Amino acid sequence: MTKLPQMELSLEWYLRYLAEAIQLRLDAHFEGSAAPISFPALALPSEQEQAHPLAEFIRVNQLQTAEVLALLVALAPHIQATFFDAIIRERITEAGDFPEFGGVRGKQFRGFLPTGETVLFLLAGNDLSLRFHYQQLFEAAHLFVRHHIVWLDAPAAGEPRMSGKLRIDPDYIDLFTTGRVRLPQRSVQFPAEYISTELAWSDLILPASTRQQIKELEIWIDHHATLLYDWEMEKRMKPGYRALFYGPPGTGKTLTASLLGKYTGRAVFRIDLSMVVSKYIGETEKNLASLFDKAQNKNWILFFDEADAIFGKRTSVRDAHDKYANQEVSYLLQRIESYPGLTILASNFKSNLDDAFTRRFQAMIHFPMPEAAERLRLWQQAFPKQVSLAPAIDLPTIARKYELSGSNIMNIVQYCCLQALDRETTEISLHHLMAGIKNEFYKEGKAIK
Repeated sequence: MTKLPQMELSLEWYLRYLAEAIQLRLDAHFEGSAAPISFPALALPSEQEQAHPLAEFIRVNQLQTAEVLALLVALAPHIQATFFDAIIRERITEAGDFPEFGGVRGKQFRGFLPTGETVLFLLAGNDLSLRFHYQQLFEAAHLFVRHHIVWLDAPAAGEPRMSGKLRIDPDYIDLFTTGRVRLPQRSVQFPAEYISTELAWSDLILPASTRQQIKELEIWIDHHATLLYDWEMEKRMKPGYRALFYGPPGTGKTLTASLLGKYTGRAVFRIDLSMVVSKYIGETEKNLASLFDKAQNKNWILFFDEADAIFGKRTSVRDAHDKYANQEVSYLLQRIESYPGLTILASNFKSNLDDAFTRRFQAMIHFPMPEAAERLRLWQQAFPKQVSLAPAIDLPTIARKYELSGSNIMNIVQYCCLQALDRETTEISLHHLMAGIKNEFYKEGKAIK
């Protein structure tokens, strides 16, 4: 027989533990016993306890037996589709004729999906005082709801609250079943894309003052948890950090965000504002709520590029459109202030943003156009090692004469390299270098000197 991987063996153990707990409750229910049930405490073998992320989660968060069982009830359908149906069929002849056990059927998934009633029946049976006690598992203050781990869907209008479907965050399903969390794909529900870079800090050419401010962001990422919790500052300080990157296009704002993520082990997501902003009232807030709910407690860096589109100055209210536009800005301010991670807004001009935002930034970092010395370093680093420059090319003179951003220079280098490849040579000519410079000036509506 093929040996099952350790992860699968551990999950089977958890399902057996849950099945035994449910059988205890069903035995008591059908025997008419009203005595409280003492469920056995969870005790994994040490080698499995050390290996499985679910055991680690239980241990780190010090979950009690009732919390463990609630978590397993939410997780079980995602591990074994027929888990609950198999247990129910052993006790009743017609599936679904067991209202005490709660549960619903999905639209595409035809198995049993637990509800809040399922958890309350398991933990409390028909004991009203216990049922009300265990409803706290689904209150906002509980770890499950506060960290968006397990929660109840809102039931249909007029139906009991505990009839809401029990939900578990897909990231925790990934973690508990595969040991890793998959990064979300860009969608209407998550209007952001993961960004990364193969470059290093040495490839980022910035003034020393700007580099120092960026270093302060790294320091916050590394030490904010200690400051808030070990030094007990969470009651006096907002949980997250908000930074503004401002300056002309192509000066390194996006690259800096990517490098911060790379060197601090944080995923960076660039928000797609075209998917966030909607002309329909309330839709922008809905899109943002979906984004922030997904990002909550993930330690992600959220990067709002060209933030002026949504974080711009609020206007005086002349009509309903202005009123709702201002509400969108206020909602954004509220969600960003409550986000516990690093939020970066990027704008070409600091003055474009609403004053309510700028007052709440812990850091406002200017990304200026590079000076001549910085442009020379950018030119020197930009060309691939496979090419050589024609003797007529004087990079110090070009760097001094033409004010270009880092992205401008990379566009020119790409143009020159493609021209060289087309001519089947590895030498970059002065003619094509100047043509590339002219193209960049022309795109920006500037006259070349």
